[in-house]
Amino acid sequence: MLGFVPPLPQQPGRPPSSGHMIVCGDDALGRRLAVELRFIYGERVTLLLPPGRDANNPETPLTQRGRAAALFGRMSAAMNRAGNGNGATGGSGDTNAGVEAVRIMEAPEPSDDVLEEAGIDRAAALALVYDDDERNIRAALTARRLNPRLRLVIRLYNRKLGQHLEELLDQAAAVAMPGIEPALLDASTTVLSDADTAAPALAATALTGSSKIIQAEGLLLRAAERPPPRPGEHADPGLCTLALLSSTTNDPAGAEGSDSSGDEAPQLLPDERAVADAAGRGTVVLEAISRADPARPATRMGGRGAPLAQIFSRRLRWSALGFALAALALVIASLLTTEDTALHSAYLTVLDLLGMNDPAEGASPARQIIQILSGIAGLLLLPLLIAAVLEAFGTLRTASSLRRPPRGLGGHVVLLGLGKIGTRVLVRLRELDIPVVVVEEDPEARGIPLARSLHVPTVIGDVTQEGVLEAAKIYRARALLALTSIDTTNLEAALYARSVKPDLRVALRLYDDEFATAVYRTLRTAHPQALTRSRSVSHLAAPAFAGAMMGRQVLGAVPVERKVMLFAALEVAGHPQLEGHTVEQAFRAGAWRVLAIDATPPADRNPDLAALPPFDPEGDTAPPPSGLVWDLHPGYVLRAQDRVVIAATRRGLAELLRRQRSAVPGR
Repeated sequence: MLGFVPPLPQQPGRPPSSGHMIVCGDDALGRRLAVELRFIYGERVTLLLPPGRDANNPETPLTQRGRAAALFGRMSAAMNRAGNGNGATGGSGDTNAGVEAVRIMEAPEPSDDVLEEAGIDRAAALALVYDDDERNIRAALTARRLNPRLRLVIRLYNRKLGQHLEELLDQAAAVAMPGIEPALLDASTTVLSDADTAAPALAATALTGSSKIIQAEGLLLRAAERPPPRPGEHADPGLCTLALLSSTTNDPAGAEGSDSSGDEAPQLLPDERAVADAAGRGTVVLEAISRADPARPATRMGGRGAPLAQIFSRRLRWSALGFALAALALVIASLLTTEDTALHSAYLTVLDLLGMNDPAEGASPARQIIQILSGIAGLLLLPLLIAAVLEAFGTLRTASSLRRPPRGLGGHVVLLGLGKIGTRVLVRLRELDIPVVVVEEDPEARGIPLARSLHVPTVIGDVTQEGVLEAAKIYRARALLALTSIDTTNLEAALYARSVKPDLRVALRLYDDEFATAVYRTLRTAHPQALTRSRSVSHLAAPAFAGAMMGRQVLGAVPVERKVMLFAALEVAGHPQLEGHTVEQAFRAGAWRVLAIDATPPADRNPDLAALPPFDPEGDTAPPPSGLVWDLHPGYVLRAQDRVVIAATRRGLAELLRRQRSAVPGR
């Protein structure tokens, strides 16, 4: 399927020169990151892979080295085609002329000897993107000991552990390099999670008109998709237009745009003329900016208490209502046939129902008939009470177990897989108050405790088996998110779901782009009225990891169809395309755009713009105001001491960083 790719030259005997990048990984993210650094940023890269086949894809006939070589070969061919097609266009082809091919090494563990052979003492940065957190931590501690000045980018799923590890490694770097600048120290260690990076985009594929959130110094940047305006309407540009979507993005039969889609691809960071001429195309705009509150926990489905509907069945509740109405009718009949008060009539009726009253001998026939009817109704009370006790006991017994999909559920999202990615997507969907039904084969999966705590309905079973998706109410769902780690399982689930509900919105997690394209075309042809999307976690996460490898503070990555746009914070000094130019002059369509300027004095700036400013949320003092200025005058001249927030394409950010390296001698 991949075709013939010539093998990459082996270079085990020749040590790499200084300033190269080292990537250590065991899955698709490591290979994607090496591609990003080599073909986008033009860096010399050494890729360290474990020997043998990919453990996450054992069915593939290629080894780790073979898959990496195939990926690099396809990228190199694509770059050569782009360069030949663009002629003298400087920034479109392979801008890495003279940069050697990626050096591939194989080793089971990143030990001291292996890292020294990879040139750890002369490397500029090291990325540890193994799927195992413990292996990444061990390798990070080893690398910091071998080269205290090394920039580290670490992949960790555990957020709290990542914060502590980042502080520890930064402290080690500060001890080894006294007097280091705070900005350089902050960039010396970066802990990222591919799951956190990709989860918002994956969750957004299940929604219509969704938004992507980027955080900067306690503020939220909301990049919102907007459909094309109707005839006679004018689209609201928001603060600025970040992208123009493909003309077919809202058409289920249309294709999503990517880097190889030509004119059909979405346009990132268009100028005003392109926006004005883009009739009938949706847009992604910077819609609103609001202050970020502390992370709001994901909401539980069904509320926090134990409502009556969750304790007792509907049949039991209807039976109790019927008994209450019968008792009320007996009280009214007693009140009408006797001269008693309402309170005394109710008292006598209750005694009759419980069999505690004396026989009505010598009373009127009406009173005797009412007593007989009350006794018959009382016979029905005992089984009703027993059923209520048994159901309440069963509910309390299963309160800590997984919840089944309730009757009548509809308009929900069916989520397949509760691994690292699925768990983060589940949290994101519940934060948006989207009803979810989870399908997971492994009862001990990572996300099962979270689903239990959030009271999310869960079906345990193999999604490829008949009846599992039906148990998840797929025929009444709004969308299907197939996020297991096996491409064929995701595809089989999507095909079966479409056979049950042909117009179902489907998003699949697929690694191989060629396979994803073939799947998309087939599903589009078979179901032209249904929306189908495919996403790759490594493709969504790699740009953020690559930006951190370059020492830039990437605030977030926003996917625009099959392209990615980055938000980053950088110093103006050393960037000739920014320094000394106005905001309007610094804007380059399709490359980068200045969104905000940090007006805080350099000595008082927060090194990490992505973090919330420190303050006591329970105290009386308000959070400190943000120093970011968003309503920029087009004529403002950018100074060397300014720090700006930019939106950039992958190639645009790479060009800025290349220019900075060439402008700083000796770097």
